[in-house]
Amino acid sequence: MIEHELVMAVSAPLIVLARPSAMLLWGLPKIVRRQTGRALASNATRSAWNCLSNGTVATLLHGVAIWAWHAPILFDATIDSLPLHRLQHLCFFVSAVLFWWSVIWKKNRGLAAWHVFLTMLHMSILGALIALAPRVLYGVQTRAAETWGLSPLEDQQVAGLVMWVPAGTIYAIAALTLTALWIRDSGKGGAGGTHIVAP
Repeated sequence: MIEHELVMAVSAPLIVLARPSAMLLWGLPKIVRRQTGRALASNATRSAWNCLSNGTVATLLHGVAIWAWHAPILFDATIDSLPLHRLQHLCFFVSAVLFWWSVIWKKNRGLAAWHVFLTMLHMSILGALIALAPRVLYGVQTRAAETWGLSPLEDQQVAGLVMWVPAGTIYAIAALTLTALWIRDSGKGGAGGTHIVAP
């Protein structure tokens, strides 16, 4: 679970903040760079990107990826299948990059704060469901628990707490930061000329 939270709540937002796309493009061989640049500049690619990085769409995709891959049957299947495990991480990473891009670089900070708050809320609910479950949900995942001196249920509870508290804290900080920026920006806009006249 720590690995998943590092991918979604630490790596993805830091990569989005770094805006590495131009550097990645310049790191390609010249002919590949031109072809890739043309492909990325095409109307179809831009339309697809604008759709996928729309705040609501990105938030829904990220939420679906998180909840679907935490279904016990899928989650346990990833433990015994390396390709499925890689697909899970790819889904987490791509959906997280789209999500963080939509909340960091889009202009509507109020809506972005709402999307982060919703994500924090549903991830906290999922973490609480895992941590407070009265029985083991992830049989395959928890079979190595004894190596750490934990029972399978204790291992699952720790995993749920990791998703619930530390990850929830990261999303809460992001939501509060976006809310503060939104309030600051709306204050600047209000000072510029829109006045409310009392009746």
